[in-house]
Amino acid sequence: MSQDVQAKKPVIFSGVQPSGRITLGNYIGAIRNFALLDQEYDCLYCVVDLHALTVRQVPAELRRQTLELTALYIASGLDPQRNIIYCQSHVPQHAELAWILNCFTYMGELGRMTQFKDKSAQHKDNINAGLFTYPALMAADILLYQTNLVPVGADQKQHIEITRDIAQRMNSLYGDLFVVPEPYIPKATARIMSLSDPSKKMSKSDEDENATITLLDKPEDVRRKLRRAVTDSDASIRFDEEQKPGVSNLLTILSACSGKSVDALVQEMEGQGYGVLKDRTAEAINETFAPIQAEFHRLIKDKEYLTGVLRENAGRAQALAARTLRKVYKKLGLYQL
Repeated sequence: MSQDVQAKKPVIFSGVQPSGRITLGNYIGAIRNFALLDQEYDCLYCVVDLHALTVRQVPAELRRQTLELTALYIASGLDPQRNIIYCQSHVPQHAELAWILNCFTYMGELGRMTQFKDKSAQHKDNINAGLFTYPALMAADILLYQTNLVPVGADQKQHIEITRDIAQRMNSLYGDLFVVPEPYIPKATARIMSLSDPSKKMSKSDEDENATITLLDKPEDVRRKLRRAVTDSDASIRFDEEQKPGVSNLLTILSACSGKSVDALVQEMEGQGYGVLKDRTAEAINETFAPIQAEFHRLIKDKEYLTGVLRENAGRAQALAARTLRKVYKKLGLYQL
């Protein structure tokens, strides 16, 4: 092979809704690692605004949050030239392929989806068809780019499984249509738990504002939330997820933000109280957030730049998406002009 010909990189696709805020858990568990991936992978980071419509949205807030998420991605280190950062609604092939996949997805499969059951319980006045067929659109997001790997948490594994099932079903009927994606699980990722209930993962949808730290929280808010974080009545600082989940969670956060090992931190704070642990954790978070927030506030003022990034990246995404959709239409027998 000529040295000029480069082997195609594997494709990573990640989609995040522009609703709520990016949490400390999202940042530590995923986003800060994304910036390291573009050397080995072709990466697409999609603001999945169509998915957000399964729940009623305030239009002005949805537009604002879409730009904010774009700015946060860039401020967190994702280069929009080396990665494709774009909006789902700017690439019509997502919705087009979703219809095709709906025709190859079974009602029983959709009815078993945990997320449909959970959201139906949360939004009993708005159990819409989009909420039910949500996994077909998510599968379209992934399969459209011949994606090899999808970063997922435990709560999203079902969506990868149904995406794989749909891809394999269509491949068996029509030949080699889609790459069958695999979940991407980083080698070592800190699992960040709720500050109010350390038995639950930190979540941007948590109604308790003290449970979650977001990437745009002010330093004083971070300190206030850390002071209220659940610990226990045993004053010793040590890592024990079963007996001391709250303290262990704080040590995990401090380790992730400071770069020091948990063992080293435990030794440093031996004999000191939880106040010291909470203060040190708050300061480490604020030091981590400071450059990201400064860059975010600079970017969010430049709407023309962010709009330009989304426009250019949507064009790049469309070029890739159109290739897959043409192949699907041809294989399925849709007459093409």
